[in-house]
Amino acid sequence: MLNPAIKQATYQDIIDLPENIVGELINGQLETHPRPAPKHAVASSSMGAELVSPFQKGRNGPGGWWIIDEPECHLGHDVLVPDLAGWRRQQMPNLPTTAWFDVVPDWICEVLSPSTARLDRTVKMPIYARLGVAYLWLIDPILQTLEAYELHDQRWLLNGSYADDQQIAVAPFEEHTFSLSDLWE
Repeated sequence: MLNPAIKQATYQDIIDLPENIVGELINGQLETHPRPAPKHAVASSSMGAELVSPFQKGRNGPGGWWIIDEPECHLGHDVLVPDLAGWRRQQMPNLPTTAWFDVVPDWICEVLSPSTARLDRTVKMPIYARLGVAYLWLIDPILQTLEAYELHDQRWLLNGSYADDQQIAVAPFEEHTFSLSDLWE
């Protein structure tokens, strides 16, 4: 909830940040963190590469999705920037003409880092549940793990935890199997 006694951050606060800082408006407050470290960036880029071909392009997969890196999501009072997000095309048939998205994603993937893990888990996860994001993945490139959650009755249910070089096929992308180790290399 927004607290009227605290000065509410605005989108201008995000615009005014240095280029090497990522900003989000969460519960009326400006949250900032540095651009990702290499392990974080590799895991995020590799995850996107695994999903774009079969789910966005329809190559050896069902298609029907938009998979976007670091989309700026304007959702209610919050401006959130997940590492990856996916929208079923039936939910969002066309990409917006704005520089941001105002449609709630069907799937979000956050890549945890020492500077973002606490915020991702304790603040953003409940917001994603409140907004109705159906699936959430948390990837930890240091521990080499992936946690997959599904929303049930506005609560996150852990569908599975995966580590190291496991072969995985996880909802909502269970039609595609890949080795988790591909995210660490």
